[in-house]
Amino acid sequence: MTPQKLGKYLTLDEFCTCTQTYRKYADQIDPYPKNREETISALAALCEHIIDPVIDAFGRDRFQLTYGFCSADLQRSLAKKDPMTGVKHGRVSPNLDQHMAHELNRNGNYYCSRLGAACDFRIVDLPSDVLVEWIVMRELPFDSLYFYGAERPIHISYGPQHKRDVWGFTSKGTPTKRGIEGWQVQAWASKDW
Repeated sequence: MTPQKLGKYLTLDEFCTCTQTYRKYADQIDPYPKNREETISALAALCEHIIDPVIDAFGRDRFQLTYGFCSADLQRSLAKKDPMTGVKHGRVSPNLDQHMAHELNRNGNYYCSRLGAACDFRIVDLPSDVLVEWIVMRELPFDSLYFYGAERPIHISYGPQHKRDVWGFTSKGTPTKRGIEGWQVQAWASKDW
């Protein structure tokens, strides 16, 4: 069976199985979308407008997807604590971060009303602040971009709002605009009003 491509480079399998938590608990997690048509369409748009241009510029061999689509099963696993360390497997905010794309909760509502899709990635041997600068200067139509530090992956989303909203984070994980003012000004200046 041929893997389902989401863009020029990435497959649905890659987007659904890239997290460490999935790899650790693969036998307990269904990583694939349930609302397939809408979610796959959102993931494909993320690839077309954000991921494909990044890979075109920096190369497929340097691109590392660290967090892609988050299924309901993966979300439950991320929220659990590791029995050995007592630390949660990951931080999730399904109503904000767009990793669940167009998935529906048990009440039939979207987990994230902002819609769209998100992923976290890095480029090998490129500081993430340089990557953010490149994305902002190329005027890629992102919705939200989270910068966690030069040596960490970035989070980026593509959705109907195209807010081009950039956030930095303190060492304690608190969102901030401090230290990223230049990117914010550039992002707002390049918006098509």
